[in-house]
Amino acid sequence: MTQKHSLSFENTEIAFRHSSNADLKRAYWLFKIINVNFLVQVGPPITNFAVKIGLPIKGLIKATIFSHFCGGETIRECEHTIKTLERGGVGTILDYSVEGEDDEHVFDETCEEIIRTIKRANKDKAIPITVFKVTGVGRFGLLEKLDAKQKLSSAEKEEWEKVKNRVLAICEKAHSVGVPVMIDAEETWIQDTIDMLALDMMRQFNTEKAIIYNTYQLYRHDKLASIKSDTEVAIKEKFILGAKLVRGAYMEKERKRAEEKGYPSPIQPTKEASDRDFNQALNYCTDHIDQIAFVAGTHNEDSCRLLTELMDSKKIDHKHPHVYFAQLLGMSDNLSFNLADADYHVAKYVPYGPIKAVLPYLFRRAQENTAIAGQMSRELGLIVKERKRRKI
Repeated sequence: MTQKHSLSFENTEIAFRHSSNADLKRAYWLFKIINVNFLVQVGPPITNFAVKIGLPIKGLIKATIFSHFCGGETIRECEHTIKTLERGGVGTILDYSVEGEDDEHVFDETCEEIIRTIKRANKDKAIPITVFKVTGVGRFGLLEKLDAKQKLSSAEKEEWEKVKNRVLAICEKAHSVGVPVMIDAEETWIQDTIDMLALDMMRQFNTEKAIIYNTYQLYRHDKLASIKSDTEVAIKEKFILGAKLVRGAYMEKERKRAEEKGYPSPIQPTKEASDRDFNQALNYCTDHIDQIAFVAGTHNEDSCRLLTELMDSKKIDHKHPHVYFAQLLGMSDNLSFNLADADYHVAKYVPYGPIKAVLPYLFRRAQENTAIAGQMSRELGLIVKERKRRKI
């Protein structure tokens, strides 16, 4: 397929076409603040304390960091973001970002909310994929016990059945309306259980098209091998493997735990090793394009460019249903909108939920961003370039 334009990640006119002058100014100051590591470190405890004692700072949070990185507090509040992204050819992945809960009632409510995102996505091309975390519908400690192959009490066995039933209900709904759903990756010490659940759901629901996707964190040194072995299972058992490829999200926590407990770190020794495995995974997935449907979840320009080159060299249509690019709302618009403009499938993760419940997500986002060398200065540089172009 011929591109409308030659693909350039430097084209700020396309990247920020959806942003007003006021949006650009707000983004400029926000990334300026995030760039100051000290503020990112001291901000979360101060903000949590202020929210806890009832200081009126929710309005400030909502107007700044929340409105930049989140779609709203409810699905209805996300509608403006969904429409804005759609005008730029970019899809929305509604991501209910309540995390760290530990209550059966909350797990049931979260399950119902995820099903609501699937219903909202039904028959709407603006929401091509949905997502959930298993820890959103089940207790972390229970998954930890299962991963460690410890004996469950009768109450825990009952609890585990409820978790599996919630996951099944989500996947059944996704299958019945034909909307793909991604299962997010989490910490290594609960991931084997999540992987097992994800493969079981694929066996049931991916026989004709990719509905269920598991997530492979390629900053782990064993995950390229996992993709290959899961593909062999899929070929043998005649289902399509759904794979979301990411570098990963828990590096500091993983390394710290490995050191404390005295086992080898599951994380790659270097960033170069993570990049190599991620890019090899792109190559492997495009080699097996009929067998694997994949989402390349990356803010890395080199990996995005590599995937476009692999698709062209292997004569894979830009709009092939088995290939999606994905980035987070509020970041890397130069990738998302320029890829969409060149006719690739692109979607943005759009987190939403009550402000207080989404704060852990927002703080993690800010801290991860400062940890990515050059990412914030890159974002700032592009915003500055577009403000100069607009003369504002």
